[in-house]
Amino acid sequence: MSSPNDETKPMAKGVVDQLMLDRLSSLEGSDVAQPALKELGGTSVLLSELSSSIETGLNADTVLKNRAMFGENIFPESPMDSYLDLLLGALNDTTLIVLLFAAIVSLIIGIITEGLAHGWIEGGAILIAVVLVSNIAAMNDYSKQLQFAELEKTSAEDEKCMVLRDGKDAIINPRELVPGDILILQAGDMIPADAIMIDNNIIMSSEASLTGEPEDMKKSANGNFNLYSSCLVSECNDNFKAVVTGTGTNSQWGKIKANLATVAVDTPLQEKLNDMTEMIGYIGIFFAVLTFVSLVISIWTRPEGGIAPNSTQIGSGFVKASILAFTIVVVAIPEGLPLAVTIALAYSTKEMYKDQCLIRVLAACETMGNATNICSDKTGTLTENRMTVVAGWFAGQFYNQDEFSNCKDKTSDTVKEIISENTSINRTALLVIPPTGGGLKAIGNKTEGALMMMALDWGYEYERVRNQKFKDGRDYVFAFNSSKKRSTAIITKDDGSVRVLVKGASEWVIKDCTHYSTSNGDKKPMDANKLNELNTCIEGMADSALRTLVVGHVDFPSIDALPSDWQTNPPDAANLVCDCIVGIQDPLRSDVKEAVRIAQEAGVIVRMVTGDNIRTAKAIAKDCGILKDGGLAVEGPVFRKYTPVEADEAILTLAVMARSAPDDKHLLVTRLNGKAIPKDQEEWEAMFAKYPEIKWDTHKDKILPGYREEWKSTRPSGGEVVGVTGDGTNDAPALKAADVGLAMGITGTKVAQGASDIVILDDRFGSIVKAISWGRSVFDNIRKFLQFQLTVNVVALLLVFTAAAAGFGQPLTAVQMLWVNLIMDTLGALALGTEKPTPALLKRRPYKRNASLVSRPMWRNIFAQSAYQLIILFVLLFAGADWFDVKDISTNPCFVYELAPAYKDVTTKWKLGGYEVTCVSFNEVCKGKGTDCINKYKINKLDGFVTDCLSCAEKNYEHGTIIFNAFIWCQIFNEYTARSILNDWNPFVDIFNNLMFIYVSIFSIACQVLIVELGGRFTSTSPLSAKAWIWSIIFGAFSILVGIGMRYITLWDSNEEDPSNFFGTPDVEEDDMITSLFKYLGLIEVDAGDDDEDDKAKTNVSNSNSKSGDVEFTAVNTSENKL
Repeated sequence: MSSPNDETKPMAKGVVDQLMLDRLSSLEGSDVAQPALKELGGTSVLLSELSSSIETGLNADTVLKNRAMFGENIFPESPMDSYLDLLLGALNDTTLIVLLFAAIVSLIIGIITEGLAHGWIEGGAILIAVVLVSNIAAMNDYSKQLQFAELEKTSAEDEKCMVLRDGKDAIINPRELVPGDILILQAGDMIPADAIMIDNNIIMSSEASLTGEPEDMKKSANGNFNLYSSCLVSECNDNFKAVVTGTGTNSQWGKIKANLATVAVDTPLQEKLNDMTEMIGYIGIFFAVLTFVSLVISIWTRPEGGIAPNSTQIGSGFVKASILAFTIVVVAIPEGLPLAVTIALAYSTKEMYKDQCLIRVLAACETMGNATNICSDKTGTLTENRMTVVAGWFAGQFYNQDEFSNCKDKTSDTVKEIISENTSINRTALLVIPPTGGGLKAIGNKTEGALMMMALDWGYEYERVRNQKFKDGRDYVFAFNSSKKRSTAIITKDDGSVRVLVKGASEWVIKDCTHYSTSNGDKKPMDANKLNELNTCIEGMADSALRTLVVGHVDFPSIDALPSDWQTNPPDAANLVCDCIVGIQDPLRSDVKEAVRIAQEAGVIVRMVTGDNIRTAKAIAKDCGILKDGGLAVEGPVFRKYTPVEADEAILTLAVMARSAPDDKHLLVTRLNGKAIPKDQEEWEAMFAKYPEIKWDTHKDKILPGYREEWKSTRPSGGEVVGVTGDGTNDAPALKAADVGLAMGITGTKVAQGASDIVILDDRFGSIVKAISWGRSVFDNIRKFLQFQLTVNVVALLLVFTAAAAGFGQPLTAVQMLWVNLIMDTLGALALGTEKPTPALLKRRPYKRNASLVSRPMWRNIFAQSAYQLIILFVLLFAGADWFDVKDISTNPCFVYELAPAYKDVTTKWKLGGYEVTCVSFNEVCKGKGTDCINKYKINKLDGFVTDCLSCAEKNYEHGTIIFNAFIWCQIFNEYTARSILNDWNPFVDIFNNLMFIYVSIFSIACQVLIVELGGRFTSTSPLSAKAWIWSIIFGAFSILVGIGMRYITLWDSNEEDPSNFFGTPDVEEDDMITSLFKYLGLIEVDAGDDDEDDKAKTNVSNSNSKSGDVEFTAVNTSENKL
């Protein structure tokens, strides 16, 4: 090992402190770092000072020492808004500000008119309710912040990196890194800490995330050697080593991250619900204005005692009307909808993590529920990624799976040595014994691991072979080239000759073979018969679902015989010698067939996109149920030459895309969902700017990916919702283009995981199906809550408005309505937002992007429940006082008076029991005698006397309490009926699977009992008789029977969801339920439609599907064009 400054005289021990490491990790790169390293004495001194070495790395004791000296590799958490900031932000809501102002005015007037003892109650209760509502909103926002922080934390805990410790390769969490650790990195790895390169590799690093530099930076130990945390190894020929110099807050990323804020972004469903909340709010404002006007008019039309109101009564009436109006607005606005989304998403993300799905982007949780297509990798997702060589052709002899055990003894040592040389050097994988024990396992490319295990079984240990024949700085390893479908290594032998080692996709590499190895290690020319024989071997193994690879080589007499550009373009595509063709078995995962079947039953089209040859891909796709009769299997190079119309026709039945390059997967996803389709001519021309021969007028309809207008013309309801799996760095564009990118947690590179929305921790396809189920559960839980809350809103608004208009005052007071709002927002969201997925969710097709949130069955359920509740509550409003023998709420509720604390009238005389008295003399008569003295004079009819001389000591709220109690019990039981948004009649099915629901019910009942029996003037409630309690519960429980019965209502197809809401059905202009009712009653004429329009539409579709000309174009590298 050498470094630019190793020849410099070393400095004294102890000079490597944090200041020196900061200089070595400077973002100014070579200008600061190189002089610092030179001053230090070079890389060897740096390693020595950190008690490390390139051969053995750190030992356990040194790790602890360096961690104590330099700190842990833990990045500072992004600052979050404090709870107080969020609370102040919630209180900044216009409605709450007005309600707060009205409450303060009510508080002042109440204290003036009724004294401090009772006057504070109504205004104070509203203030407390406002505080509760604002705190719930703040908690909602705060929980979002915590949720994103938890996602970041969980993601960090699952990260891994490879280091050299005690002379052995080790897999650790990046948090365990310390300065002096020797990192082992490869292409696609995220750099977990600041480091400097210490071997002779030349790599490319993407630093755009840190510095904004768009171009990848060239790095080497003898040049720009700085590697920065959070950046990416974009290209390298082989594993390389770097020594850690900066961790945690001392790294460049750590210093920046401390000033970054995590911003919670609304999901698409939240945005849609916010729009609905705004619409409902306007309806609430309309009813609030009507209620306010009705109550203000009643001040004069229905004054207390029939006496014209005085100024105090008028002011108090205005305040009460304002408070109730604004309370209606607060109740009408369903603040609980965003809260329900947050609760449902928070709950589902935690549960999905248990099901091996790590959610990185919150919106993906709900989007996954409506996925219509899954474009899945084969290796590791559908198969176990447990590669084993089980068959093959070796130097003239073919061994099938039954005979392969004889290959070891029958193949000559010369041939085995050539093959083992290739598999030991031309690779990036490692064989390690995992910490959990067991046998050797491949880390990295599992296909390479299978070849290394085969060589090991022959007696060739890969590290020993590599150390003997490969020299750093002289020899080169070239990573897998997706365009050539092969990886390559070039080594110089002891005699000065050069050998190029090649392995890759069989049908690609075999075409470049002009010779083949014989049993004794000689080479023979490849004639047509031998080539046919080898192709037959390849096809036979592929038809048996085996992955096939060709291992070959080509020799050159010396380094001078190589092409001049061999270091960037290795001579690996001509004059090759075929040494062997291996058949590698990767068995299907045990759950794949069932998972694919379930996904297909759920209306999700599963497509396999793989780099394997088409025969292997078809065999595996048939085995797992993806490829069926009538299904299409196509190779990537064929697909990319399709016109847009041809691609759309192929997509209808496409089940398998084999030999696909990353750009092919990207093109497929783009045609499916349209996210990366150029919007106009300008974007289209920018995409093909590197190809001057391609012109918009001539080629726009002839080459992929097409353009927006053309794409939308055949997709009026929008494109597909596509989930894409990926594990490699080159999968990142397709993962980004997908609606939901699904990266593999075990085999996936950091680039793939960084580009994804969900990380599948166990790499299983079955976990993807679970993600679909959870996504649908989230969507349905939100709709359940929406069904419940809209019912409450409709009933509360119509009840309060009707009572006000009919002169009954306030059947639900401001405080009671705010309590209802708290039930709707918090308890209802908790109960309905935590329902678990059921198998029935995967029995339906996914919804279209533009599907309505409220379905026809939901409207039926809302109208039926609202109608029942309103009937009950109107009966109680108009006849409940007589039925339960209580005082009507339209009369003065006071039934026990006391002397006012300050008399307003000291001269007026009143006749009481034959005597003329003033307020002062009356006080002298009744002073110290309590309410009995006051009540015996029957003064409750002398309203002027009551207003001027007395204050109310006790009010009777029984009538209003009965209405309020019945209303709440209806909502408690309605939560159960809301558990089904379709036609499932049993509201208690699987209820014990959601203990939160039961806890919410118990808590709601307990709170309601306390409010009714103990609330008093604070909540405007009076204790109820047993009869009133029993009937309130009966009225509420009857909601269950209504919920069962309403699901058998079939009027206007209300028992079925609109078929056009689902993918796979044509777009139909559907009437809403109100329009359907008018048509049913004959109030709207039904239009028979225009057949000519249908014919015209068919003609347009036919024209859009016509083939373009016979001109063929070569594939365009879409990633190059930043598609």
